[in-house]
Amino acid sequence: MSTREAPADSVEQFGYRQEFRRTFRRFASFAIGFSFISITTGIFTTYGSVLASSGPLGIWTWPLVIVGQLAVALVFGVLAARIPLAGYSYQWMSRLANPQIGWLVGWFAFAFLVVDVVAVDYALASTVAPALFGYVGTQGNTWLATALIVLAQALLIMFSTPWTQRVNNGAVATEIAGVGGLTVLLVVVGAIRGLLNGGHLFSRGAIPAAGYFSFGTGSHDSPWVLAFLLGAFTIVGFEACGNLAEETEDPGATVPRAMWSSVAISGVIGFAFLVAISAASGNLKALAASSTPVADVVIRVLGSVVGKIFLVIVMYSIFACGLVIFVTVTRLMWAMSRDERFPGWRALRTVNARYDSPLVATAVAGVVIEAVLAIFATRTHALFDLFSAATLMPAVIYLVTVLLYVAARRRLPRTHGYSLGAAEIPVIVVALVWLAFEMSIFRDSSFATPWLYVAVMMAIGLIYFAYMLLTHRPLTMPGDGPRERQDASAGA
Repeated sequence: MSTREAPADSVEQFGYRQEFRRTFRRFASFAIGFSFISITTGIFTTYGSVLASSGPLGIWTWPLVIVGQLAVALVFGVLAARIPLAGYSYQWMSRLANPQIGWLVGWFAFAFLVVDVVAVDYALASTVAPALFGYVGTQGNTWLATALIVLAQALLIMFSTPWTQRVNNGAVATEIAGVGGLTVLLVVVGAIRGLLNGGHLFSRGAIPAAGYFSFGTGSHDSPWVLAFLLGAFTIVGFEACGNLAEETEDPGATVPRAMWSSVAISGVIGFAFLVAISAASGNLKALAASSTPVADVVIRVLGSVVGKIFLVIVMYSIFACGLVIFVTVTRLMWAMSRDERFPGWRALRTVNARYDSPLVATAVAGVVIEAVLAIFATRTHALFDLFSAATLMPAVIYLVTVLLYVAARRRLPRTHGYSLGAAEIPVIVVALVWLAFEMSIFRDSSFATPWLYVAVMMAIGLIYFAYMLLTHRPLTMPGDGPRERQDASAGA
C-alpha cells in the first residue's frame, strides 16, 4: 500500500512558507489520531445510551463501524499524502473542488470541532468525575467542571506546545494500558468473583424483540440502527494528524499510516473492552439508568480503590482527547486565517515564536467553545445532544470529501509515500456505502437539536461567506495562480 517516494516536506510548493517547526515524528502523528479517537472517551460517553436504546447486543455494531471508518481513513490518507497542509478538510476541498466549497467545508469542520471539544470535556465532567470524586453530577456543577477543563486545555495549548505533545503522547499509553488493563482485570477478577455473564453479550436488556433488527421508519431508527452511534461517535478524528502535517516530519508517508493504524488499533482494543464491560454489566436495568454506567461496572468488579485508580487513568485519557481536538480547532482557524478567510484573520494568523503556538487563535477558540458549552449545558439531555452533533457533523464532512475525491482524484498532485493502488475502487465503495448508511441514522426525530446546531452554525458561516464575496477579491488558493496578498501573509 505504500510507495516510497520523496517526502512532501515543503509547503512552498503550495504557495506558503514554513512557519511551524517540524517536531511531530511517526509516533507523535499516530498519537494525534489515536488520542482524538479515544476509545476511552467514546465508550464512557455513549455506552449508557446504547444500553438504553439497544441493550448490550448493540455492541456488535462496533466491528461494522470499524470496517466503514477504516475505508474512509484509507481514502483520507491519499489526500493527506498529496496535500500535506494544515487546515486539512479546508485545504483538501479547496483543491479538489474550489476555494468556495473548501471554505464552506472548512467552516463546517470548525463547527464540528468546537462542539466535539464540548462533548468530550462534558463527558469527562459528567461520566467519570462524579464517580471518581463521589459527587452527584448536577447540571450546574457539570457545567462548571467542563468550563474549567476547557480553560486548562486552552492555557496548555497556548503556552506549551512541547507539554501539549507530551500529554498527547502519554494518552496513547493510558489508552492502551488503561483500557487494555481494565479489560484484562474485568475478565480475570470478574471470572474469579463470579460476576461475568456471557449471556449479556447477546441480550437486548429491556428492549422489545419486535422490530429490533429492522431499519426503522421514516422518522425513527430501530434499536439496532441506533446502536451504530457507539462506534460512529468514537471512531472519528483520525484525520486530525493531517491537520498538523506542516509540523510533521515526512508527512506524505507518516500521516496516512497514522490515520489507518489509529482506526485499526482503536477498533481492536475498543471491542475487547466492550465485551468485557458487557459481560460484567450486572443489573442491566439499573446500569441503563445510571449516568456513569462504565465507571459503575469498573468499581463494582474491581472495588473502590483499584477502580478509582483506573478512573484516574481514564480521566487523563479523556482530558488528552479534548486537548488534541482543541489543538485541531486552533490549527484549522490558523490555516484559514493564513488565507485571510476566517473572521478576525489578521490576529488569528500569527504564530508566537516563543511558544510555537497561535496564541490568539487558541484564545478565541476557547471563548467560542465556552459559548457553545453554555448553550448545550442548559439542556436536559445535554450529553446525548452533544455526542449526536459530534457524530453527525464528521459524517457529513467524510461523505462530501469522499464524493469529491471520486470526482477529482485524477487532478491531485502526485503522491508522496502512499497510494491505495488496485484497492482504491473497492475501498471507495465500502466508504460510500458506510457513509450513506451512517447519514440515514440521523433522520430520527431525536436528533433535532444536532441538526439545529448545524443550521445555526452554517447560517453564521454563510453570513461571513457572503461578506467575503462582496468585499474581497475572488477566492483563489496559493499556488493556483497570482495572489497579491501572499507577501502580507508571509510577513505576519
